[in-house]
Amino acid sequence: MRQAPVIRVIVADDHHLVRQGIRALLEKAEDIEVVGEAADGQEAVELVEQLAPDVLVMDIAMPRLSGNQAVERVRALGVATRVVILSMYSDETLVRQALRNGAKGYLLKHSVTEE
Repeated sequence: MRQAPVIRVIVADDHHLVRQGIRALLEKAEDIEVVGEAADGQEAVELVEQLAPDVLVMDIAMPRLSGNQAVERVRALGVATRVVILSMYSDETLVRQALRNGAKGYLLKHSVTEE
């Protein structure tokens, strides 16, 4: 029987505890491997360039580069990495900007685990 491909993920959030929590949730799934963590937007872009993950899960409010700026830079790299924003901000303007910049999804941090 063929095994499903593993989804390679980078987690980016400026709060270490949040990164660890997201990692723990993602690693419960057999088909997800967290291949890196970033504490700011610039580091996230650099890791995407180095590791070319399938998915980048990142906060929108981070130092050095905001999530929206990082989404634009990831898209400019020309990699197939899909970006999902995970944020506490539900402001419609931020959501629209993230999606316009190339994010494939926008989840709120108070979402339930299954989302």
